[in-house]
Amino acid sequence: LASIESTGRQALTDMERMLGMLRAADVSDDALSPQPGLSSVEGLAARVSDAGLPVEVTIHGSPVALPASVDLSAYRIIQEALTNALKHAGPAHAGVNIRYAANGLDIEIVDDGHGASGDDAGNHAGGGRGLAGMKERVGLFGGELSAGPRPEGGFRVHVRLPLGGDPT
Repeated sequence: LASIESTGRQALTDMERMLGMLRAADVSDDALSPQPGLSSVEGLAARVSDAGLPVEVTIHGSPVALPASVDLSAYRIIQEALTNALKHAGPAHAGVNIRYAANGLDIEIVDDGHGASGDDAGNHAGGGRGLAGMKERVGLFGGELSAGPRPEGGFRVHVRLPLGGDPT
């Protein structure tokens, strides 16, 4: 038991040290700027395109003011899906479709690449937390997520976020 206690304490100390280094790396001018939202998706698409995955963004409906948490989560979901496509699709193109509706927000991210296979589909960017992280973000708002290979090839992530009050 003493050995287990010692090992546990050392692991905790190592984890705290690592988190301290990560926090220090995050402190920059960017940390003081406003959090991104859907208004920043065009810039994200340009950066991903520059990295080698051409991205086309299409917006349907009139953009509406979103709660900051929904706006940030929608952006992060798109960011994660595009990062996954960049890492796993191979030579491909991607599309981001954002649809504003009276009672919700629909987001679809598709690519025409070869995608991930089998168990890899759920373990993309973010240290194997890609789709799991998206699912958690969507779940916070009582939304829906579907993700998987497309019959015609490539990969599709579809998110529905309700905009009408408390999901619980």
